[in-house]
Amino acid sequence: MIILVMGVSGSGKTTVGKLLADSLHWEFSDADAFHSLENVEKMRRGIPLTEADRMPWLQNLQTAIKQWLQDNKDVVLACSALKQSYRQFLTLDSERIKLVYLKGAYELIQQRLQQRQNHYMSEKLLGSQFETLEEPLDTIHMDVAQTPQAIVQNIRMTLGI
Repeated sequence: MIILVMGVSGSGKTTVGKLLADSLHWEFSDADAFHSLENVEKMRRGIPLTEADRMPWLQNLQTAIKQWLQDNKDVVLACSALKQSYRQFLTLDSERIKLVYLKGAYELIQQRLQQRQNHYMSEKLLGSQFETLEEPLDTIHMDVAQTPQAIVQNIRMTLGI
């Protein structure tokens, strides 16, 4: 199974994803690692990515997901997946890929980004992330105001794992 933990930057995808993977003894992967150096540099400078910038990233992610599914690997993937088209592109098997949406108020996430250190994603891009976000209807929703531990517990309970 692959659990794709999605949401805007600062919603807790990596924190929750790592905790969830550890609690399940699964592999953890962060979609940020699939970005080109050029994309990372653009985001570091506060420049939003274009669809053309995102396509190779999505293709790399899809390739990894195909391999995980083929190998029957259990993986938690932290990935923004802000648009429905991105989620459709990545959800190759709806039975074996589960989406978890970390939803939170702009102000709370902005505060988190202001406190975050050593991350390339600029706080200046939060507005563009919320503008790009197409909230999913057909996923598990988790309120990011909860503690990461509570979110992990609720994800496991909801998925029965």
